[in-house]
Amino acid sequence: MEKEKEFYERLNAKGVSRRDFMKYCTFLTATMGLSSSFVPKVAEVFAAPKQRPPVVWLHLGECTGCSESTLRSMYPWIDELVLEILSIEYHETIMTASGDQAEENLHNAIKKYDGKFICVVEGAIPLKYPGYGRVAGKDFIDIAKEVVPHAAATIAIGSCANFGGIPAAAPNPGGYTGLGEALGMEGKIVNIAGCPPNPINLVGTIVNYLLLGKLPALDDLGRPLFAYAKTIHDSCPRRSHFENDEMVEEFGSEEAALGYCLYKVGCRGPETYNNCAVAKFNDGTSWPVEAGHPCIGCSEPQFWDNMTPFYEEL
Repeated sequence: MEKEKEFYERLNAKGVSRRDFMKYCTFLTATMGLSSSFVPKVAEVFAAPKQRPPVVWLHLGECTGCSESTLRSMYPWIDELVLEILSIEYHETIMTASGDQAEENLHNAIKKYDGKFICVVEGAIPLKYPGYGRVAGKDFIDIAKEVVPHAAATIAIGSCANFGGIPAAAPNPGGYTGLGEALGMEGKIVNIAGCPPNPINLVGTIVNYLLLGKLPALDDLGRPLFAYAKTIHDSCPRRSHFENDEMVEEFGSEEAALGYCLYKVGCRGPETYNNCAVAKFNDGTSWPVEAGHPCIGCSEPQFWDNMTPFYEEL
């Protein structure tokens, strides 16, 4: 009870009421596909966690955009996520240690928490020329082989780690691919797809693991069904305009100002599975289509090749 009290006092100091926090927990619970009876239990994961699972976060062939997206999460803020809910043992972007000390932290964590830590992998892996990507003198593929088999659960965050992403775009001279394919572990790794993905889908996956003791149900591409079961088009607020054939055919037009459907200027919503329209970004503020930009299909495999040229009807 004391720990829970302190948690709400910290939220209050940040200008967040208990009511606002419970609204977030209600939204997160619904996003995860759980009934409303789970709301108090989801809140308890944040307010009074029974455990702090260790996390090893690997950066491979990526731009750190997925980490940057996560760092801008809210309820919990990243400091709450790190200090209260998770025990981040290794993360190159936010850790104080560097060089040999950082690598020592990584190896100590694997040894100490063997079979108990959550491994989060960000970035693609080059297989044709492994030396395209190295950390501490080790190729990305060797790092993945060294760490991932020792994890209790592995989450690949972002389309690069899922399917190769932009690094794997044609002609892909480095032979970049996603983590599951590189290790032959398709179906055993959770893919949080997007470029970058919405932080709530990562938070929901972790909360599901802490709350239910297991990872969420996945689709045939390894993505959590709670976030990727429907297309962007299914939940798009512009859907009625599509049905009425009310289309934007030129950016800056009157139709664009009226919020008409963006399909004819390249929206890939009908081919893209994600919950962007519901979860939105920047803590529920907005998302590309709401801001007037067509979906580019970034949560789908090989989107850079399959969805281009952008801004043209597919």
